[in-house]
Amino acid sequence: MTVPSGRRERKKAATRQKIADTAMRLFLEHGYDAVGIREVAAEADVAVTTLFSHFASKEALVFEQDEDFEQRLTQAVTGRAPNQPLIPALRREIQALVRHCTAEDAAPVWRMIDESPALRKYEESMRLRHAETLAAAIAADSELSQTATASRTIARFVIDAYSLAREAADPDAAVDEIFRMIEAAWEAT
Repeated sequence: MTVPSGRRERKKAATRQKIADTAMRLFLEHGYDAVGIREVAAEADVAVTTLFSHFASKEALVFEQDEDFEQRLTQAVTGRAPNQPLIPALRREIQALVRHCTAEDAAPVWRMIDESPALRKYEESMRLRHAETLAAAIAADSELSQTATASRTIARFVIDAYSLAREAADPDAAVDEIFRMIEAAWEAT
């Protein structure tokens, strides 16, 4: 997450992080379904309305880095140097995100997500939204000149690459294999 510059923004960011950290601790200690929003707010020492001003739902507390993930993917497209190929830029970003999400301390979180139908459903809707945002960034890049369908397809492949690699026994090898296929698909368009 980018570091806010002003005092007020830093305080808001600190409050948001405190809520997210508290929620995750409680979810992991007691189980996602056993912990309510009021308990999270009380433990974080904030009002329920404050919690909801930072997070739209209970599920969003688990995926608190959702906006950063989406921004990083978009930045991989829009922040490329002129004439820098798209797919390697996306591959590097997905590789970094997969490494972050496959760190040893992430395993209990993913087990919790896998065990909760509500969290799996939220993750799926989040992935679809990320794919649409990424597709829009690709389509908007005049250097790429791809159709909307090609942009949406590649975006979905990239988002699915993240999920597939995160679940693989060898995430790095999975990213390499998947992105060879994505590169071939991109070159075919």
